[in-house]
Order: sequence, then structure tokens, then C-alpha cells
Amino acid sequence: MRIVTALPPPSYTAAGADPARVAAILADVRQRGDEALRDWTERLDRHVPARWQVPVPLMEQAWSSVAEPVRVALQTAADNIRRFAVAQRESHKAFEIEVAPGFFAGQRLEPVASVACYVPGGRYPLPSTVLMTAIPARAAGVARVVVLSPPGPNGWPDKHILAAARLAQVDAVYAVGGAQAVAAAAYGTASIAAVDLLVGPGNAWVTEAKRQVYGQLGIDALAGPSEVMVLFDGSSDIARVAADLLAQAEHDAEAIAIAVTTEQTAAWSLAAEVERQLALLPTKAIAAEAIARHGAILVVADRAALLQVANDRAPEHLEVCTRDAAQLAAECTAFGGLFVGGEAAEVLGDYVSGPSHVLPTSRAGRYTGGLGVQTFTRVLTTQRAEAGKAAHLATVAAVLARVEGLEGHARAADLRAL
Repeated sequence: MRIVTALPPPSYTAAGADPARVAAILADVRQRGDEALRDWTERLDRHVPARWQVPVPLMEQAWSSVAEPVRVALQTAADNIRRFAVAQRESHKAFEIEVAPGFFAGQRLEPVASVACYVPGGRYPLPSTVLMTAIPARAAGVARVVVLSPPGPNGWPDKHILAAARLAQVDAVYAVGGAQAVAAAAYGTASIAAVDLLVGPGNAWVTEAKRQVYGQLGIDALAGPSEVMVLFDGSSDIARVAADLLAQAEHDAEAIAIAVTTEQTAAWSLAAEVERQLALLPTKAIAAEAIARHGAILVVADRAALLQVANDRAPEHLEVCTRDAAQLAAECTAFGGLFVGGEAAEVLGDYVSGPSHVLPTSRAGRYTGGLGVQTFTRVLTTQRAEAGKAAHLATVAAVLARVEGLEGHARAADLRAL
């Protein structure tokens, strides 16, 4: 793993989808519905289900067929995710305040009515993503929660995805993926009702499709390659830091794994440990390519520079493993998920510790946070006035309306200023 003294400007070179082809898929599904879904699924996934909705007995069978340790692990993860989601929900409050005598302004919290959770299949099916998206939606009070996931060789999503969906108590699972699944969520078909919000990670085609349908429905984010940044020093457990970097790198060849330190000796130790562990990793081919493309150990001059790099890059996952981890972490202000101390590994956040693993990438942590109950909740403002109590505010509004040249606004205010 290379040691550098400066990082290149952020650059995400993942092979993108063809926007024109994505647009063609979206338009075709919008026009022809289920028939187009079948044609594109056969062409792109090569496995077409007997019907789009997975039968409930098949989901029950999937739950029973997974190994007992897996069921226990899924249940533990679900319990923690639900506990955290409920705490998030309770931290968001409706309120009303009196902004002027007799005039009240407030907010209400209303859940989105319907949500689709996209769950990737392919080489690495992700049952954890079912839990990380559907459970917060349920905690928010969403009435209809469905999962969209590509069909496998038997025509259905991976059994672990179905088992997780059964555990999360979703309303339906549909065996469809890719841009065509996004189209079904946005426009609906005879078999799949449209939703109000689409969440969850996906490949470049899914991401481009989400970008194109945004406005027709809401989306959580446009995900880029997955990222980790580890802040470390000579006190850190170098084997753990190396393992966390490689855990990120094995996602895919475009994954970004960066470690930052002020200590040259620690950097050399980490570089050697990454190479040692990489040689033994079953996913070496993918991880090695990611490390070669986007991996780096950055050595900076001092603590201030360390913080500047972390806050400027706003990584999806930020691990702080330094001597003063708690204090340093308190000064980190931009990230998707923060992991403080050597025990709080990203892998725990990926699966079981509670907060959703659907997090902002590509520096989006500078202006937004990760998926949570708030993703599925609309904050709606309200205003009301007691009889005859709007006069003072109406007088002020009339003045400002005339400054802006909007006489109609001013006259509407005047009628309440009398």
C-alpha cells in the first residue's frame, strides 16, 4: 500500500451506466409495464421469476432454511437496528410555539406513505441492507414497505435476503433489480404499485436510474463507491487498522480505503501489515485492485492537518483510532458514520450495531447524513392564529410585500391588518 504526503483531488472513476440506455429502460417500463420488466430482466439478469412478488410461504421457507447461527445473527442485528431507530424517532418532536401574541407556528411529523428498499443481489447478496432500510422505515410509521431485489438462478432473490425481509416484516418482496426495478418503483406496473420513496444502495445503473426518476418519487441519495478513512498513530492496533482497510477494499475494485497519520513509522508498519494480510485474503483479487487504484496511507504534518483532511473528505466511514480518539472524534464534523476507538470497527456498523449502514459517499457527508427514521419522515410546518390576532404580523408582511413589488400580497395582508 503506497505511502503519500498528499491525496489527489477527489475523483471517482467507477464505470458509469449509459444514461441514454437507462432512460430507454425507464421509458419502456413506464409504457409497457410488466411486459417490459420481463424483457429487460431476461436480457440483463437472465433469470426471470414465475411472478414478480415472492410468495409468502417461500419467505417463511427461506427463514427456516438458513442456518441457526445466521438466524440468531439476523435477529440480533434486527433488534439493535430497531432499538436505535425507535430512539431516533423519539428524538424528533412535533411542537407549536407562539411567535407573536395569539399567532402560533409549529411542526408535525408525518411518515412517507410507501417505500421501496432496493437490495443488491449478484456476487454479494446483502440481507443486512434489508434490515438497515426496512426497519427504520417501519419505525417511522411507513404504511407500505416493499423490497426490490434481483432474481437469482432459481428465479427468486437469495434466501438470506428473503429471510431478512420476513424478519423485517415487509409487505412484499419483488424479484426484480436494476434500472427496471427503479422504473417499477417510480411509475408502477400492473404487478408492482408505485411508491413515494426509493432507498438503498445499488450499482451504477441503479444509481443513474434513481437520478433520472428523482422528482417522480423521492430518493435517499446517489451512492458512489464505498469509502473508509482511518485516523491512526503509533498507539493503534496496526493489524486491526489493516484489516479494516482491506474489509473496505474487498467491496469492489472502486472502493476507497485511506489511512491518515502524523507518524511516518506507523505508516510504514501499516503498509507492511496491509501487504501481509492481503496475501492471505480470499477476496485478494478485488481488494488488491481497489488498494492499487484508490488505497493510500497519508502522512500529514500535525493534528490540525489530520482534522483538515478528515473534514474535507467527509468519508462515508470515519474510524478514529488515535491516542486521543474521543477528543479527536469530537472535532470531526463531516462523515457518514463515525467509529470512535479501535473496538468500534466499521464492520460492526455494517451489520449489527444499530445505525443504518446506508451512508453518504462522495463527500456528501458535508451536507447530509445517513439513512434513518428521518429519511422516512416529513417535517410539515403549521400556522394558526386566534381571532383578530394576526394584525401586527400582517402589517409587517404588507411592508415587506411592497418592498418586493408584490401589491397583491400586500393587499391580502392589509385585509388582516384592519
